[in-house]
Amino acid sequence: MEKTAKTKPKMDMIHGSIWNKIIQYAFPVAATGILEQLFNASDIAIVGNFTGSVRTASVAAVGANSPIVGLILNFFIGIALGANVVIANAIGRRDEGTIHRAVHTSVITAVIGGLLVALLGELLVGNLLSVLNVPSDVFPYALLYIRIYLLGMPVILLYNFEAAIFRSIGETKTPLKALALSGVLNVILNLFFVIVLHMTVNGVAIATVLSNAVSAALLFIKLVKTKEVIRLRRQELRFDQTVFGDIMRIGLPAGIQSAVFAVANIVIQAAINSLGTVVIAASSAAFNIEIFAYDVMNSFSQACTTFTGQNYGAGQLKRCRKVLFLCIIEDAIATASVILLVLFAGKGLLAIFNNDPQVVETGYIRLVMVFFAYTFSMLYENLSGYLRGFGISLVPAVLTIIGVCGVRIFWIATVFPAYRTFRAIMAVYPVSLCTTAVLILISTLLYRPSRKLIDKPRSI
Repeated sequence: MEKTAKTKPKMDMIHGSIWNKIIQYAFPVAATGILEQLFNASDIAIVGNFTGSVRTASVAAVGANSPIVGLILNFFIGIALGANVVIANAIGRRDEGTIHRAVHTSVITAVIGGLLVALLGELLVGNLLSVLNVPSDVFPYALLYIRIYLLGMPVILLYNFEAAIFRSIGETKTPLKALALSGVLNVILNLFFVIVLHMTVNGVAIATVLSNAVSAALLFIKLVKTKEVIRLRRQELRFDQTVFGDIMRIGLPAGIQSAVFAVANIVIQAAINSLGTVVIAASSAAFNIEIFAYDVMNSFSQACTTFTGQNYGAGQLKRCRKVLFLCIIEDAIATASVILLVLFAGKGLLAIFNNDPQVVETGYIRLVMVFFAYTFSMLYENLSGYLRGFGISLVPAVLTIIGVCGVRIFWIATVFPAYRTFRAIMAVYPVSLCTTAVLILISTLLYRPSRKLIDKPRSI
């Protein structure tokens, strides 16, 4: 017989006003995502300004690894989202036993997964960089960076799973605080290794691994000491197969979706790499700016998943629909504000990474075209988050693979060879995201989970 939770979650998502709680949840998540990107952004900015004659090659090396890093991280962040939904749903049902097992299973999954990724990655990464058409002057730096980065995968994945655990109870500020402290350390170590020790990409990779280890350790200590229902007891660390199955049923489709998404981006990166080092550097710099707006947009999708998960667990199905509506409205306002700000200061921001006029102009092309595509991305991200809150993960995963990945791979294989320009590559973003938004909107209207699941068990 399951225990009943006696401890109220950090944020009451089941009762009272919703719109202000969504903002309280989303903004720290967005800030956390932006800070994570600053790890990579500080890497690029420092090697782009303090590595002398190899600065462009160093920037391109870090940028060329972005699809590989994204492939790995997005897969496991998707699985971590499964842990978030399982715990949030159990909180809604006040099922303390499931919460306890899910927390401990998630921590074990993160560490073991990180070790396996590190081992396999070291064996495969050389061949993968060759497939990406990384130029010969960039290849040695790119290989050096990714080999060091992979050694830190256990602590990097542990932080992301720990953050998902905290977010399941509405506690989004704790992961932000941990990452803020480690982010300051990351910048300091970057400057020390590159300027003082005269290292290149190896210095910024080491700094990134060490700072991630600090953020993971801080959250682990907090989980052990917290009085919340998600408290971690080291002596009770056990792997629960049933809970792991629930986490994977929701998280694995999301992880595969993100991984295949990253594969499509690798195809795009390979096309970008074929246009030369300047284009690689420009695209990398623009990516590290545009991702800030994406983090704001995606934070509302995560809020939609967690709020829906808790309210579904509590049987508040009408409230689930209200969550979706408010997340879309608030997300549209917040994301549009950030995009306008970034476009206004876009060229100046690009110059921080690399002040080469060609790099700045080419990078701004990417900013404009990708931000236009975010209109569609905002819609489908929230709809996907809504469905996952009900435990429906396979539908948005399959549709995203078709709409985003399929369209992008087809575009690069057919359209790009006929129009070998950077603009031709960038046009794939609005086309693929619009297709995906239409597919997921239709599926949500047909599925109508808040109505069809009204008589179903509330357990994920």
